[in-house]
Amino acid sequence: MDYKRTNAPLTTTVHDIIEMAEPTGNIYETVCIISKRANQIAAEMKSDLEKKLQEFATLNDNLEEISENREQIEISKYYEKLPKPTLIATQEYLEGKLAYRNLAKEKDEF
Repeated sequence: MDYKRTNAPLTTTVHDIIEMAEPTGNIYETVCIISKRANQIAAEMKSDLEKKLQEFATLNDNLEEISENREQIEISKYYEKLPKPTLIATQEYLEGKLAYRNLAKEKDEF
């Protein structure tokens, strides 16, 4: 998933709860699906950011040697301006891009 090219809004938007719950039949299950996906996206974003910032890490952690690095600041600002993981996950859910299943319902069917 390329969260950098998502069409998710940058701010919170209002959605019809009843419409969002239609695919699962339960709003709580819908929220659980979205929250689990948001956690996955957040972990991916965090690892990408840490990987990029690792390039600027110094071996000596002396306070006198630490200086502002403009590139590092720009990278951090870029990640701050990205949509939040919950908004990206909600947009994915609304667009039908999330695959999910309920094992409890599948167990009852067998």
